[in-house]
Amino acid sequence: MRVRYITHLSKLDGLTLEERRRLEPVAARYAFRLNSYYERLIDWDDPDDPLRRLVIPLENELNEWGDLDASHEASYTPVRGCQHKYTDTALLLVNEVCGAYCRYCFRKRLFMNDNDDVSLDHRPGLRYIQEHEEITNVLLTGGDPLVLSTRRLDAILNDLAAVPHVRIVRIGTKMAAFNPYRVLDDPELPKILADYCDSGTQIYVMNHFDHPRELTSEARRAIGVLREAGVMMVNQCPIIRGVNDDPRVLAALFRELSFIGSPQYYVFQGRPTAGNEPYEVPIVEGYRIFTEANRQVSGLAKRARFAMSHRTGKIEIFGVDDSYIYMKYHRAHRKNDYGQVVVALRDDCAHWLDQLTVVSGPRSAARAAADYRPWGRGGRPRLPATPF
Repeated sequence: MRVRYITHLSKLDGLTLEERRRLEPVAARYAFRLNSYYERLIDWDDPDDPLRRLVIPLENELNEWGDLDASHEASYTPVRGCQHKYTDTALLLVNEVCGAYCRYCFRKRLFMNDNDDVSLDHRPGLRYIQEHEEITNVLLTGGDPLVLSTRRLDAILNDLAAVPHVRIVRIGTKMAAFNPYRVLDDPELPKILADYCDSGTQIYVMNHFDHPRELTSEARRAIGVLREAGVMMVNQCPIIRGVNDDPRVLAALFRELSFIGSPQYYVFQGRPTAGNEPYEVPIVEGYRIFTEANRQVSGLAKRARFAMSHRTGKIEIFGVDDSYIYMKYHRAHRKNDYGQVVVALRDDCAHWLDQLTVVSGPRSAARAAADYRPWGRGGRPRLPATPF
C-alpha cells in the first residue's frame, strides 16, 4: 500500500480552517508530520480522540515549560550521533525523521533546524563502539531507524555485526504503529533481519505502541512478520495525558501486546521536555495508573517497570504511600548508584525527580533535587497549580 506523508496542517481535511490557523504557530515551533495510514485511524469528529492527540498540535504546547534536552543527553555523548550512558549499552542516532511526530516526543529538538545531535554518518560512533569492549548492546534510534531504506539499515547492521563484542542490536521504532506497510511491503527487510539473527547478532525491535487502537490488523501482521524472522519484540511507551492515562486503556494495551508477542518492557514517566506540558502526568498519578493497570492483567502482561529516564539513570518508581515516594536506580550512569534506593517526600504535583525533596538516597539523586530552580521556557517545568 502506498502511504502518503503529510507535513503541512493545510493538507489535513479533518481540521477546520480556524483550527489550522490557530495551530500553525505550534507546528512552526515543533515540527508536524503525519501520514495517510495513521490519518485514517483518527476519529476526526472527536476533538479528544487519543490518536488525534498523539499527532495533532495543541496550542498549549507553546506554554513556558520544560527543557529541550530534559535528560541532558548531551552530557553522555562522546562523539556526535553516539550516546554512552550505561556501561554495556550505546545508542546510535542514525536518523532525524519519523513516520509521524509524536507531540510529546522527548527528542523534538532533533527535528529543529539547528539540530546537530544526529549523525547520518554512523562511522564515528561505530569506531567508539569498537574501542569499548564493554558495549554488548547497541540501540539504533533517532528519529526512527525504519524510516531509513533497507539498504542503508543493512549497511549499519553489517558494520555492527562485525564488532565481536556487540551481541544485540536494538531498533527503536514506532513504524509498526505509524506505518506497518514499511514491514509488510518490503520482504527484504525481514530477510536481512533474519540473516543477522541466524548469524549470531540478535535483533530486538523496541516497538512504541501508545494506545490499543494502534494495534490494527496491519500492525499485528507486521509484528508477526518480524517475529517469524527471529526478531525479539518488546514495547515501551510513556503515560500520556489524554491518551493512555486511564488504567483500563493501559491494561488493554498490556494485554493485547502480550497476546501478539511484544510484551511491555518499560512504562515511562514523561520527561519534562519543552512543549510537553499538555501531555504530562505527575509521578504519583502515573504510579497509580500503572499499578491499577497491572492489577487487571496476567503475569505475562505485567512485566514492565515504571521508570523515569533521568539524567543520572533509569529510576524505577516502585512505591507510594501517604508520606513518601519510593524509587530505585534500575540503571545508573555512575556505577555506585546502581540498585540504590531513593526516598522522597510525597508531592502529588511533582513530575520529575528534580522537583522532589529527597530524604534518602545517593548523592546523585539528592544533588539533582537540590539543583532545582523554577522552570521557564528553555528551563525546567513549572509545577501545576493543584494536585490531581
